[in-house]
Amino acid sequence: MRYGLLLIAFLVIANLSAQDKPNYRIFDKKGNPATFEDLLKDSRKSDIVFFGELHNNPIAHWLQYELTASLHSTIKGELALGAEMFEADNQLLLDEYLSGTIKEKTFEEEARVWNNYATDYKPLVEFAKANGLSFTATNIPRRYASLVFKGGFESLEDLQEAAKSYIAPLPVKYDANLPGYQKMVEMMGGHGGGSDNFPKAQAIKDATMAYFISENLPEKGVFIHYNGSYHSDNYEGIVWYLQNDYAPKAKITTITTVEQSDLSAIDEEYAGKADFTIVVIDTMTKTY
Repeated sequence: MRYGLLLIAFLVIANLSAQDKPNYRIFDKKGNPATFEDLLKDSRKSDIVFFGELHNNPIAHWLQYELTASLHSTIKGELALGAEMFEADNQLLLDEYLSGTIKEKTFEEEARVWNNYATDYKPLVEFAKANGLSFTATNIPRRYASLVFKGGFESLEDLQEAAKSYIAPLPVKYDANLPGYQKMVEMMGGHGGGSDNFPKAQAIKDATMAYFISENLPEKGVFIHYNGSYHSDNYEGIVWYLQNDYAPKAKITTITTVEQSDLSAIDEEYAGKADFTIVVIDTMTKTY
């Protein structure tokens, strides 16, 4: 058995060495080289897996599909899917499409799908449809996030109850000192001039995604969530809300995607951002 494992490891290393143009590598939280099998093994043991992507990176989207398919074929229990790319008020449309009630064209025209839906997210939706899997639209409707950007959390209080059903229960917790949110304030040029509401608009998205993930966790199995990496990097964003409010006991695995010119090692600035980091060569073609 040991000889067999050594042989497999040798063949993997030899295959990597033989590639003239390697395009990605995976590293663990400590910056050590890892494999897709390592990522899959850890994901199988989790309640929630966050696959943080760069929205236009084809390697990330391909690996999202491969991880989803591998989890579906190997885990004991249910696999549930969810994504930032679908807003909560489109859950009915998504359910109707998955069940075959409405046609593909109707769904895509009415569900406000992203411009890169056909290449990057449709394969995941179609996988769910073909295998009878649930798919949760986790994000807050953008019109309500826009309200927060303009007027803070208070702007949500006067919404009708039907509208509030698409948002995490109010009031939401908010820690303005989280590094990710502080960086957003810096991006807006510091305090004042509406800059304080910029991270709040991000926070209401994070809180809402965390809430709908927690509400749709399988009793036994894995929930895999697809989102921009900034929503789960450094165990902040959605992860923070789950750990501090909605699902504090859930075992979580985080994945992030970065781009580098050199794949031999992970850059220091990216180390520790997630349990696994997919490092993609920075000349990789974009999906848009």
